[in-house]
Amino acid sequence: GHPHPSAQRDRGLCLFSMKIRTQLVEQFKCLEQQSESRLQLLQDLQEFFRRKAEIELEYSRSLEKLAERFSSKIRSSREHQFKKDQHLLSPVNCWYLVLTQTRRESRDHATLNDIFMNNVIVRLSQISEDVIRLFKKSKEIGLQMHEELLKVTNELYTVMKTYHMYHAESISAESKLKEAEKQEEKQFNKSGDISVNLLRHEDRPQRRSSVKKIEKMKEKRQAKYSENKLKCTKARNDYLLNLAATNAAVSKYYIHDVSDLIDCCDLGFHASLARTFRTYLSAEYNLETSRHEGLDVIENAVDNLDARSDKHTIMDMCNQVFCPPLKFEFQPHMGDEVCQVSAQQPVQTELLMRYHQLQSRLATLKIENEEVRKTLDATMQTLQDMLTVEDFDVSDAFQHSRSTESVKSAASETYMSKINIAKRRANQQETEMFYFTKFKEYLNGSNLITKLQAKHDLLKQTLGEALIFKSLVLQSLMRFPCFVSNKAVIFLFSFPFLKDSGQAIPLVVESCIRYINLYGLQQQGIFRVPGSQVEVNDIKNSFERGEDPLADDQNERDINSVAGVLKLYFRGLENPLFPKERFQDLISTIKIENPAERVHQIQQIIVTLPRAVIVVMRYLFAFLNHLSQYSDENMMDPYNLAICFGPTLMHIPDGQDPVSCQAHVNEVIKTIIIHHEGIFPSHRELEGPVYEKCMTGGEDSQFESRAFGRDHIRKSGETVRQSAADEVEQIEAIAKFDYIGRSPRELSFKKGASLLLYHRASEDWWEGRHNGVDGLIPHQYIVVQDM
Repeated sequence: GHPHPSAQRDRGLCLFSMKIRTQLVEQFKCLEQQSESRLQLLQDLQEFFRRKAEIELEYSRSLEKLAERFSSKIRSSREHQFKKDQHLLSPVNCWYLVLTQTRRESRDHATLNDIFMNNVIVRLSQISEDVIRLFKKSKEIGLQMHEELLKVTNELYTVMKTYHMYHAESISAESKLKEAEKQEEKQFNKSGDISVNLLRHEDRPQRRSSVKKIEKMKEKRQAKYSENKLKCTKARNDYLLNLAATNAAVSKYYIHDVSDLIDCCDLGFHASLARTFRTYLSAEYNLETSRHEGLDVIENAVDNLDARSDKHTIMDMCNQVFCPPLKFEFQPHMGDEVCQVSAQQPVQTELLMRYHQLQSRLATLKIENEEVRKTLDATMQTLQDMLTVEDFDVSDAFQHSRSTESVKSAASETYMSKINIAKRRANQQETEMFYFTKFKEYLNGSNLITKLQAKHDLLKQTLGEALIFKSLVLQSLMRFPCFVSNKAVIFLFSFPFLKDSGQAIPLVVESCIRYINLYGLQQQGIFRVPGSQVEVNDIKNSFERGEDPLADDQNERDINSVAGVLKLYFRGLENPLFPKERFQDLISTIKIENPAERVHQIQQIIVTLPRAVIVVMRYLFAFLNHLSQYSDENMMDPYNLAICFGPTLMHIPDGQDPVSCQAHVNEVIKTIIIHHEGIFPSHRELEGPVYEKCMTGGEDSQFESRAFGRDHIRKSGETVRQSAADEVEQIEAIAKFDYIGRSPRELSFKKGASLLLYHRASEDWWEGRHNGVDGLIPHQYIVVQDM
């Protein structure tokens, strides 16, 4: 019935060997499928990048055609003539930069096409070749390993069969030996019976011969058994040793060799693929970097859109058209040599009366025209608010979590909806009509004032009743040399003039920096986020009138507007802070890789500038360095500040490429901001104002004092200068007209009211008191009783 145990063992070993053989075959199938999947992946990637390269090339060519189309259109235009003469208007400059950026993007996308075709796809093709070659070599090694493994298992099977054979023979010899021993024992028992019984004499030899025969048979079988047992022991030992070796070989193959074989197939695949993808990423990131650099240049140009500068540019280019004509000369009749107004009697009295009439008439006209001007300014502010509304942020349209449909529907319901656009346009046009009506009224009034003022001044000079307030005007111009006119800007950096005035740092610079120091160090995007154009103009106009609109800590000026005034000041200088003749010297320092050497070279250039210029530079860059220390809050590190101030402080000379030069300019400004202490001389080496980080004793106290001041005004409107009022000599004044205050600081009063004046705050305002409340009183609405 049942198979022999040895046959069962042989069958089990065969089945085990067949299982291993099947596994080895399946392993190669898995590796082959993996290689085929990789080849398909690489083929798809090549096809993708080939198509993407074609798209990039098509896009590049389209951009180039677009830029060339409009470039050729404007080559013969009047604006192109401006470019030749380097008097490019700021809107036209933006247009040129947009075209330049388009060409730059065209070149960048063509470069992307070249990288995809000649780098990325080539790399992928090489990886495919590597996959095929490595799999082939790995398969050869694997087949050899499989043969070795099967050889080991076959040897084990052979040794096991030998062991089984010798063991069977040993068992057989042992059985025969035991049978011989039984016969011997049986014979021995018979011999014992013979010794007891009396045997016949003739039976003894026969018995002795039988015993010897049995003994010989036992010895022979004993020898056979020992021989077979020794062979069996050796065969068993060989089998056990081969069994251990086979198990070790199988275990090693499955635990280590298979893994190593897979590694051979993978050799360099992931690393090569990673390098290929990193080539793609590098290309795309550099494309974005290049795009952002170009857009930063356009953004700077947009920040520098300046109607005032463009107006002066047009007037300079067409100076023959806008140049004032020669004054009309007095034409004497028939040899009359008198060319001056005669103030002798009997016409002196008439002239005196006429002079007083003009003086009174002018006072009334100026007040009336001032009211028109204020209305005009308020209307302009309304127009500016309409035109500068920040509706340009379209980030919501790029939210990937939203569908295109939802973006369109959301946009149609918001600011850009047709209903809102029509309403805003109607409001804008209505406001414009009112503005031009008031502008015409203001012009007519100011023209009349100009004519009457000329007669008044001539009579005043002729009659000698008053002195020209030359010193007062001169002092005002010296304190506020910016924003007056191009001529005022020209003499602004005639620093001996400033030095004589005692104003080493222009007041607008000192005041704006002081205000930002107090309230704007943590303002996010300061100098980059534009302020209100209306408020910028208001602050600028206040400086022009000889006031310091930022002196009062209680005013609530927008920080971005104050920053805009500071940038506008430096931008308006006809001669930039860094002279054009030193531009190339400063730019050449960028080539110096050693930071210490670069700083030293910049320092050597700056020390050659006028001392007064260095004082202003030292003050400004110490402030910018201080501001950059708050970059975690204000997001303006030295590089971002350099982007904002580079075009303002260092003008690119004619004939230079503005795109490439601007990056170098920004790097120079950034270096000076970071290393300003090593570049500029100390106060001991160069006398002059030094920027103080905490101008009023710490930022916390600054914010608290400012908040307290605002709350104090809002709550009661009562005096904030009571202690100062008690310490100064008070001056009496009478109100000539009714006046209604336009802010919490301005006092309201009726005609004939009695007022107390503390001191002159500016040319147009007094600090004073009315009905127990302190505040500002307009000079033109009162008559000072005692000065």
